[in-house]
Amino acid sequence: MNKYSGVFIVIILILIGISQSFYTVDETQRAIVLQLGKPVGDAVGPGLHFKIPLIQQVKKFDHRILEYDSPPAEVITKDKKTLVVDNYTRWRIYDPLRFYRTAVTISGGLARLDDIVYSELRVALGRYQLIDIVSSKRSEIMKSVTQDVKKELKKYGIQVIDVRIKRTDLPPENQKAIYARMRSEREREAKMYRSEGYEQAAIIKAKAQKERAILLAEANKKAEIIKGEGDANATTIYAQAYKQDEKFFDLIRSFEAYKNSIDENSTIIMSSGNEFLRYMEKIK
Repeated sequence: MNKYSGVFIVIILILIGISQSFYTVDETQRAIVLQLGKPVGDAVGPGLHFKIPLIQQVKKFDHRILEYDSPPAEVITKDKKTLVVDNYTRWRIYDPLRFYRTAVTISGGLARLDDIVYSELRVALGRYQLIDIVSSKRSEIMKSVTQDVKKELKKYGIQVIDVRIKRTDLPPENQKAIYARMRSEREREAKMYRSEGYEQAAIIKAKAQKERAILLAEANKKAEIIKGEGDANATTIYAQAYKQDEKFFDLIRSFEAYKNSIDENSTIIMSSGNEFLRYMEKIK
């Protein structure tokens, strides 16, 4: 009985030793072998691998692209504005052996990633004014930060895919002052634009009035010319008619003068030899 028990125990130990001699690495992982706490050989990829049981251990690392959401932090812009920046980083462990030697654990790697990203972000944002950061220059800034962070974290076995700003805010204590300043600047610009508008309106109005005066002067000139020509024609016609029958023409003109100057309520005092009333004397 003891003989069989010993054989059974040996078989079990052999099976345990064999099971501990082999390990598998998933497609999403990379692994390194540690012997007495020190890395042995290079990192291994997916598949079935062998190690010395009890003496060697396997340390596996996720090889997928990971995302690290940094806590919001304050930076100072070129125009001395304090800005709260909330950013995230997409990264992965491309060299597990180097990562283990420099960072040891995932938390150690994240600590280095957070420090370097914040440092590069603070330097980059310090070169730009607040209005550029929140509007047109953000893509350019983040491209520059990503390139600098890639260089710094390469020595830790970390590959940075992208660094992006999710949100930018003003510190609560500065928001009112910043908004008030921005409002005053916008009001100043509005006043300037209104002043320019009034100036342009005055110029346009003066030009229109000048053109109106010129048009009226030309119209009056033409009207006087036409009127003078009409009077000349009328005088010519009257002269021609007068030459045809001077007595009849003189009679007609006298009657028109009577009609225009005398009405039913008029009192006429006639004297002999009055040239104007000579036809009325004949009627009497």
